[in-house]
This record gives sequence, structure tokens and C-alpha cells, in this order.
Amino acid sequence: MALAEHEALVRLFCERPDLAADLLTRSLRVQLPDYDYAGLESADLTEVTPTERRADSVIVFRRKRPEADPQPVLAVIVEVQRRQDPGKMWSWPMYLVSLRTRLECPVILLVVCPEASVARWCARPIELGHPGLVLKPLVAGPNEVPVITDPGQAAEDIELAVLSAIHHAATPEGPEILNALFAALHNLDRDLGGMYADMVRAALPREVWDHLEEHLKSETYEYLSDWARENLAKGKAEGQSEAILTVLSARGIEVSEDLSEKIRKCHDLDRLDAWLRAAATVDSSDALLDDIS
Repeated sequence: MALAEHEALVRLFCERPDLAADLLTRSLRVQLPDYDYAGLESADLTEVTPTERRADSVIVFRRKRPEADPQPVLAVIVEVQRRQDPGKMWSWPMYLVSLRTRLECPVILLVVCPEASVARWCARPIELGHPGLVLKPLVAGPNEVPVITDPGQAAEDIELAVLSAIHHAATPEGPEILNALFAALHNLDRDLGGMYADMVRAALPREVWDHLEEHLKSETYEYLSDWARENLAKGKAEGQSEAILTVLSARGIEVSEDLSEKIRKCHDLDRLDAWLRAAATVDSSDALLDDIS
């Protein structure tokens, strides 16, 4: 689950690289150079050494030039940190030096931390040894990510609203934040809205999500009880369906295309749970088919 939580946050910056600019300018008050667009760059920061070094995400801001390739004016290394990792104190400076050498432009380290204690740890200055040479990571923790409870504000910046939900889900404002986000997602293309909803679900610890999910049944939160319940239940059903087929496959039980289709089309979570338990004991796919008919 920790890997899924990590990857959900990384993917958010991949979907909209400008999110890094939002955090740097709005929350961390960093003045960025003039640029025309932001885009993803290779996150491989390996130099000519035997050790591979790879950042979570690298975003490069470029300025267009007449009759020349766009010029990099700033690079941002985005690192998602959910726990303290002393090794980062050694690798982060190398990331900056490597990317600065490659692109020949200024480089910023932006660390995204949903946990306040981890954010404080990541913000500690890193002494590099040379007099006066100190790396001070820029950290976007709960104090830096805004609390977005207004659906209109969430609609203006969906990715920041997703980040708000992830950082503040465990607070008393959590249900209200989630409601604002889902109100905004309700007006998006269904697939796109579902993708962002899945990001939030994947990024949150199980116990936090289970607590928030109780509010899906509340009449107070219209979008939590309607659109979100429908879309998130669909995602859960798809996960359960794949789990059933995976268990059968792992046990060497052949599954027909008809049976696979029946399982995948079912959105009844109680029934899917029953099938998953049965998949662990049945002797054949026919036995499972008899059980579900």
C-alpha cells in the first residue's frame, strides 16, 4: 500500500507539471523566472558512477527562443517523502548537482510530505561541508498545502485540490475537503474524474480512507453520497474482480472467457467478496460458476 500511496502523489505532478510552480509560488513564495511552458524531464540522475540515482519526478521550465531550441530556465526535482530516510540527506545534493550539470540552469528541490513530522524532518538544512554551502530543501507539507473546502476553488485547480485532500484528509476538515473535490470532479469527464478520485484513494492510508468513506453515507455530503460512491465503488469492484482472477490463476485453475467477463461485469461488492473467498478453495472454474449462477 505504501508504494501505491507514493506513486499516486508522483503521478499527480506528471499529470500537471505546473503544479510544482503553484506550490513554489503560492505556498513557498519562491519567485520563478519567466517561462513559456513546463514539461517533464527524464528523472534519471545517474552520473558516471556505479550507483543509479533516480528522482521521483523532474519538471523543467523552458523559455522559447527564435530559431533555437527552447531554453531551460529552471528545473524542479520533485521528491515525495512519506517517511524519514537518512539516505536522502546524501542523495538529494547529488540530484541537484547532476541535473544542474546536464541542463545548465538553476535547480530547485521540492519535497512533498503529507505527514507534518516528516515535513519538519525533510526541511532541515543539509550541510555540504564547504563553508557556507548548505542545501535547504523546499518542503510542501500540511502547513504549505492549502485547505480547499470550496467546490469553486477546487474546480479552478483540480490537482491542487487533490493535493489538499491527500494532505488534510485526517483533519476535521477532511470530509468537507473531499466533498469540495468530488463536487469539482463531478463536472469533469468521467474517466478523468475517476482517475483523480483513484489517486486520492490510493494515496491515503487505509484507516484514513475507511474513516472518510463513512461519510459517503451521509446526506450532508451530496457528492460524497452520489457521484463519489458510484465511481469509487466501481473502482473497488474492478480491483476485487482482478483479485478473483489472480487467485484462480495462481492456483492453476483455468478460467473461461465467459466466466472472466461475468466476474469483471459484476459491481456487487458483497458478491465479489464471496467469490473471492470461494476462489481460494474451489477445485475448478466450473465449481465457481455453479456457485455464482
